Amino acid sequence: MKKFTFLLAVFFLSTAFCSAGGFQVNLQGQKQTGMGHTGTGLTLDNASILFNPGGVSFLDSLQGISFGASFIFPRTTYLEPFPGTYTATPINHVGTPITLYAVFKLKKTAKLTFGLGVYTPFGSTLQWADDWKGQFLIRQIDLKVFFIQPTISYKVNKKLGIGLGLIYATGDFSIRKGIPLQDGSGNYGEGSLSGKASGYGYNAGVYFKATDKFSIGLDYRSQVNVKVASGTANFTVPASTAEFFPATTFSTQLRLPQVATLGFGYVLNNKIKLALDINYVGWKSYDSLIIDFAQNTDQLKDIHSARMYQNVFIFRIGGQYQLNNKWTVRLGTYYDMSPVKDGYFTPETPDENKIGITAGASYSVTKRIHLDVSMLYIEGMKRTDTNIETQFGGTFKSKAVVPGLSLEYVF
Repeated sequence: MKKFTFLLAVFFLSTAFCSAGGFQVNLQGQKQTGMGHTGTGLTLDNASILFNPGGVSFLDSLQGISFGASFIFPRTTYLEPFPGTYTATPINHVGTPITLYAVFKLKKTAKLTFGLGVYTPFGSTLQWADDWKGQFLIRQIDLKVFFIQPTISYKVNKKLGIGLGLIYATGDFSIRKGIPLQDGSGNYGEGSLSGKASGYGYNAGVYFKATDKFSIGLDYRSQVNVKVASGTANFTVPASTAEFFPATTFSTQLRLPQVATLGFGYVLNNKIKLALDINYVGWKSYDSLIIDFAQNTDQLKDIHSARMYQNVFIFRIGGQYQLNNKWTVRLGTYYDMSPVKDGYFTPETPDENKIGITAGASYSVTKRIHLDVSMLYIEGMKRTDTNIETQFGGTFKSKAVVPGLSLEYVF
């Protein structure tokens, strides 16, 4: 029972708040996704609110609004350690992160531009069969976190722009997992956690248009301290052990990592644009997890455990080609390094080094209405590991297909 309590806390924190270090897919703009999710050094549309607030003031449109959604079709396969032959895959679920961006300036020559971004950087559903071999680590997780970012961008001169966005993070989650205690019918117990989380941060950017062809961008998204003030924990266990697992509340705080991005944009000619982004993600801030239960027992104790994540890079490159006045096409790729060290791998966030291959297209329905689509394929490297704390090990292989679309209206 003590072991279960520890694993429950580990799962809650690592899954609910660190999915960016797991199988996270960045999907904050359809044009950008089509180009390997680049956009810090190249202004493409209103999604610059996220990619580089400093570039928002360089957008051509006076004002506009866009709404987009992506559809994540993930697949993960588990193989138990050799010489075992047991395999398992999660039940299929489709994730649907969304984006909403709006920009406004009083006139085209105005130096100030105002914007608002709403997007979902964290959000997924993962469900294994209730009787799979890792059921005491995870059965199901549902998570959605929204970032709301009002933004202001200032065009210092024809070459330089600066911007700042304030971030309010809000979300909710629910998780459940098996408890290794059986009732009279042989059914294992279950524990579930749910709650709402919130936190604050900021997004600052500088955009420099060195020449008519070459531009540089630097964006910094701050660490966000996400707090759960009063989550609920409920347990279904045999009556003889119910006193050890009371329904209670808990609180915790996690430091979501800072992200610094250096981006370059190059306009080869009036048809071709190229981009390169390098993300540096400060996952080292997640060195431990702490959870405080309002009511403790001999089996339900507060948790303090090392996680020891490491800082990582993501390398991205992409390009677009304008076919004609109606159509523009895009291609891109990226390499995403895992922050999870050997010995800390879990089935809740089966994280591996990943390669992403992207494609996209835009169609101008009218002068004011634009349709953007993208397609992302992610291939995770096969990874074999055994967790130090839980001693649960095996080989995991993950991949995902992610189509997306957005509609933009320019006023």
